[in-house]
Amino acid sequence: MAKKKEEKQPKKKDKKAEVKKKVTKDIKLNYEAVEDKKIIDKKTYEKEIYKLQIELIKLQEWVKQQKLKVVCIFEGRDAAGKGGVIKTITERLNPRFCRVVALGVPTEKEKTQWYFQRYVPHLPAAGEVVLFDRSWYNRAGVERVMGYCTEPEYLEFLRSCPEFERMLVRSGIIVIKYWFSVSDKEQEKRFQARNEDPVKRWKLSPMDIESRNKWVEYSKAKDENFAHTDIKQAPWYVVHADDKKRARLNCIHHLLSLFEYKDLTLPPIELPKRKEDHSYVRPPITDQNFVPDVY
Repeated sequence: MAKKKEEKQPKKKDKKAEVKKKVTKDIKLNYEAVEDKKIIDKKTYEKEIYKLQIELIKLQEWVKQQKLKVVCIFEGRDAAGKGGVIKTITERLNPRFCRVVALGVPTEKEKTQWYFQRYVPHLPAAGEVVLFDRSWYNRAGVERVMGYCTEPEYLEFLRSCPEFERMLVRSGIIVIKYWFSVSDKEQEKRFQARNEDPVKRWKLSPMDIESRNKWVEYSKAKDENFAHTDIKQAPWYVVHADDKKRARLNCIHHLLSLFEYKDLTLPPIELPKRKEDHSYVRPPITDQNFVPDVY
């Protein structure tokens, strides 16, 4: 009798491959699934960023035409890369359309106001996008961890913040929230780089130095914050930010994906020839003050 052919055993599932497949569908990237990705070279990065910036210009015109009101919040640990992505978004946009709000320490008067009051004047009008480089979530982060607010003030924030954001959404404001997640090793690497570079050293504040010793406290504060403020009307989107280039590309790509916009940018126009007028007589150059040509 012929021997029965041995049944082929099903191949074991590649868990790592499954994780990678899942990550492509999930905004909340995890470190294990992306740590083996190759670093994006500068040429590829600049090419892709340029494509996304063209799309941002299209979105700009769409927001203006549709009179949308958009708020983008960028939060995360110090040196997570929030400023870099904000700069990349606004680089080629009209500053009259897209504003950046980065408030400093509240004044004594502002400390006595309703907590959200100092942020309300900066909310967008129709046709505007406002990018908050840190926002009202300071209370759930640095103020909570560093003890700048009382326990009742913190608990009241967790209770009232979701209602505040639901109120904004009901009024027609689109609220988009990004959390830039960075590992402790990468954050320390960036702190050291800032300290060594004279043009970046100003970014190192006493708060940054102190926060290095409160990694766990900030992690707990972030988890508690998400538990209360990750709402359906304004969910949190986590950006894996250990790779700055990839974080910027992913964040901007995701931001664009949230809008069903059309290309309303104007086509190139034909510039007429300039008219020559020889009646103008220029005053003597010696009557003017010029900047020295040092370079």
